Amino acid sequence: MYQPLADKVRPKTFKEMIGNEKLINTLDQLLKSDNLVSLILYGPTGVGKTTIADIIASKYPLNHFRFNASTDNKATLKQIVDTVKLYHSVILIIDEIHRMNRDIQDYLLPYVEKGNIVMIGLTTENPYISVNPAVRSRVSIFKVTRPKTEEIEMFLKRIDFSDYQKELTIKDEVFKKIALAANGEVRTAINMLELLVLAAEKKDVIDFGFMEKHLPESQISAFKTGDDYYDILSAFHKSVRGSDVNAALHYLARLIVAGDLKSLVRRIRAIVYEDIGLANPMMGVKVEAACSVAESVGFPEARNALGAIAIEMCISPKSNSAHLAIDKAIADVDAGKTFQVPSHLINNPTYDDKEDYKYAHDYENHIVKQDYLPKELQGIVYYEPQTHTKLEKAYAEEYLKNEKIIK
Repeated sequence: MYQPLADKVRPKTFKEMIGNEKLINTLDQLLKSDNLVSLILYGPTGVGKTTIADIIASKYPLNHFRFNASTDNKATLKQIVDTVKLYHSVILIIDEIHRMNRDIQDYLLPYVEKGNIVMIGLTTENPYISVNPAVRSRVSIFKVTRPKTEEIEMFLKRIDFSDYQKELTIKDEVFKKIALAANGEVRTAINMLELLVLAAEKKDVIDFGFMEKHLPESQISAFKTGDDYYDILSAFHKSVRGSDVNAALHYLARLIVAGDLKSLVRRIRAIVYEDIGLANPMMGVKVEAACSVAESVGFPEARNALGAIAIEMCISPKSNSAHLAIDKAIADVDAGKTFQVPSHLINNPTYDDKEDYKYAHDYENHIVKQDYLPKELQGIVYYEPQTHTKLEKAYAEEYLKNEKIIK
């Protein structure tokens, strides 16, 4: 039976994996210390979530089972739980955990809580949004990110093709361009390389010309930019930020030729809130409309909506104050500045010591003097208005007036 190359070369140990070094080191230490905990792995497709789960299951001394939240039912789960009575503890790998319904969750949770089941949930969705809080509170959550292009390239070069009984010469440019076109998805890169190897004669040279001949146009288009695709995305972004319409259109054209509409509209959506922001809030609405049209009609017609919105974004006034403000706030959270929420803000009627909360709508202009930040952060300023545009200047005036009352 034919075995796909992606399955053949799937890493069997953490040392064989690429990317996510911090996560891999943590999980490896948990295995070595015999302290495996229930966890959820989330991230895009093709980045190694299933591989990580399989490595854990193969290395940890517990029987393991698989459950697909999309297709399996409660009866299947009951059969798995029955085995706990035989083995005391088992590993349960749950694919698409975000689709697990409440009834199944309620049945499973006591076993996870007691440690009878070590759960490894896998999902492409953000579990902080898509997974029930009752599940989240009982697991550790790890994000699996896309490996770098260079890491994928190195992985491809390690693959042994001796089983194919061909004396092939694969040029370095092939590994590099495939790694680039895969957009961080290792499995996609492996599949592209496998197609080339299967299409090759016994002593073929696989070079860029061979790639153009045998790979689908949708994949080949990602090679046509002439430079690193992400460098061009960056150049487009900086041209919009710098209000250079013609430069932005040049780089946009190269990205359109590359054909990766998904990455392009993602970048445009990011630009509008990072670099235009409060100087022109309605631009966010316009960008969303243009990107939706582009996604709906696809290429080649999408170029018209993308070109129009790129021009308007360049001409629009710019402000990065919101971007800087949220980055500063996140930096504080990352630094551990997550203090106790003021008692009068806690929505808990049994909280004995809480002060009276002042309902803002009962006060003039809906503003009232009271503490909202934890006491350790009183006086901290994240948002620093930029007043070079009329709109944000107006926002700044309201902001400063409100701050005087609140403080």
